Amino acid sequence: MVPAAPRTPRSFAAPPSAPAPVPPPGPAPVSPPSAPPLAPSAAELLDFARRVAADRELVAALPLDPEGRTWARLDGPAGSEAWLIGWPPGTGTGWHDHGGSHGAFATAAGELMEHSLAVRLPTEGWRSLELAEGVDRRRRLTAGRGRSFGPHHVHEVINPSQELHAVSVHAYYPPLPLMRRYSRSGPVLRLEEIERPEQWR
Repeated sequence: MVPAAPRTPRSFAAPPSAPAPVPPPGPAPVSPPSAPPLAPSAAELLDFARRVAADRELVAALPLDPEGRTWARLDGPAGSEAWLIGWPPGTGTGWHDHGGSHGAFATAAGELMEHSLAVRLPTEGWRSLELAEGVDRRRRLTAGRGRSFGPHHVHEVINPSQELHAVSVHAYYPPLPLMRRYSRSGPVLRLEEIERPEQWR
């Protein structure tokens, strides 16, 4: 009996796989909206004001007027409002608040004097009130110095020099919705006017 010839080994290709199903057309994927920037703190606004106040080129570019204050709008951090302000000798703001915004300011050139109240005032329901003793505060801010404040801060800022201009940087968050202006006679503070943004922008 003749032995059977040895079989030649064969190779087998794997059967072709079925094509992957194509998903039906549909709307393009939408990326989730980015989170809004975090509100800057008063300390962060003060850091910004100090850094801008140290920018000598920017400070020198602000026009100065011997007859009145001058200002330029700046881009503040995280949606805040910021200003570069020039103060002729002897000028000031008068007493005012910031409409519920917190903020900071720093002196870039010259010197500023701040008078403030260490008490929270009611924002509604009064035209005049008598301040108690011991609520007044005074702060001298030479070039490079600054301060931050909360949403209920009431103050006036003055350039006490009779010869030199001063320049300062101010930042507020949220952007000022209004400012209440006050007059003062001794301990009596009187609400005189409520200013809106369109009056100073």
